[in-house]
Amino acid sequence: MEIVRSQRRTPAVADVVLSLPLYRSAPELQVRLEDFELFAIDRLRVLKGISDGLSRGKKPDEVETLVRDLWKSNMSHPQASEFINKDIISHFVLRLVYCRTEELRKWFLSMETTLFRYRFRLKSSDVQRALMAEFDLPYKAVSNAEFENVKEKLGQVADSIGPKKKSMPNADTIFYKVPFEEVPELVAGRRVFLLKGYAYVAMNQVSSLVVTRFRSHLSKALVLTNRKWTSTIREREADRLTPIVESLSTSYLGPDYSQPREFAEISLKDIDQVAKSSFPLCMRHLFEKLREDHHLKHGGRMQFGLFLKGVGLKLDDALAFWKAEFSHKIGAERFDKEYAYGIRHNYGKEGKRTDYTPYSCQKIISSTPGVGDHHGCPFRHFSEENLRAALGKMGVGNRPMEDVMDKVRNRHYQLACTLTFEAVHGSSCDAGINHPNQYFIDSQKILQKNNPTL
Repeated sequence: MEIVRSQRRTPAVADVVLSLPLYRSAPELQVRLEDFELFAIDRLRVLKGISDGLSRGKKPDEVETLVRDLWKSNMSHPQASEFINKDIISHFVLRLVYCRTEELRKWFLSMETTLFRYRFRLKSSDVQRALMAEFDLPYKAVSNAEFENVKEKLGQVADSIGPKKKSMPNADTIFYKVPFEEVPELVAGRRVFLLKGYAYVAMNQVSSLVVTRFRSHLSKALVLTNRKWTSTIREREADRLTPIVESLSTSYLGPDYSQPREFAEISLKDIDQVAKSSFPLCMRHLFEKLREDHHLKHGGRMQFGLFLKGVGLKLDDALAFWKAEFSHKIGAERFDKEYAYGIRHNYGKEGKRTDYTPYSCQKIISSTPGVGDHHGCPFRHFSEENLRAALGKMGVGNRPMEDVMDKVRNRHYQLACTLTFEAVHGSSCDAGINHPNQYFIDSQKILQKNNPTL
């Protein structure tokens, strides 16, 4: 796969391509640099949506609907050939992104396998059989004559599985003869008919075997891709692709909140009240430490200062706020000399005049606070004892707190924050918390809905 800056992409890989690629080898395509990143981001939205859905305990039928909706909203393209290209290109770009560490590989393998499983289930039986042939699975479809001989037994198995299944398979139902030892979970669950060492497996059950083969192939491919990345690609593409690849795994995909969009201004007199009612735990902790110590190190000033900018604190008020706190410890004159420039810089009034954006959850979670630092994500960086104390102070009850701690133990930090939001506000947050400023806005919406006089 060759990357070009502004050349027209070549036509489709082939005139006839399966609607569900197996991604066995990188395509012989020229890809514009802008598409390289944009296609990957669109696919990443799908994978992260699946990850969030699974972490929230969605049932298989709910995940199937989720996959279908995510794919349609993020991966569609008006031209069929471009849709296929986008699918293939985005997979291989993310394979490069997520091959780089064991943790990244594990997540990507799990999410891509889940995506493949549900996309496979949504395909017609013809496409499913074609995919089985592509994998060269050594399973024979049962002939019509053999089907008639075992039809009654197959019907009995179908009846035992549950009322949702058709009680009597018909001639259009495809069954495969599979060595029984290859489907132990189906045998153990009494979901197949056994005869002479073979299990008669319906098409919808064979999908698990196809998915297993897909996962095995992708797992090996990720290891090989990592070797190529570390040996040649990373250095060769240091000025072009490497920065994109290394940033994509921590990319935030939502609004940047560089400018307040709703509840457009908060003033100095509002801060104490809104901190208690609408700040996420990470910002509430920084606010309390600032009030307590009258100082924050650079990481804390950046994380909290840009958050305040995003929720609508004007530059003059920001200068007054930080000066009032720091002056307790270092004096007003030293503040003006050493710290005021940094605040104006964050607001785009100094240096390169960059409009800096508030930190996303992913950026905060991936930070590494040192001794004396208070920035970062409490759900990741706090001890269990300190986290429980902080959650209790926010009003999180015992039962939701255990749910939060369960997510923390499984390293689902954003979901832990989402459950905290739901416990504090008594309202669901189906989209999940992905940004501290999103937490603030959603909190303010709920509070104003419940009390319009606010």
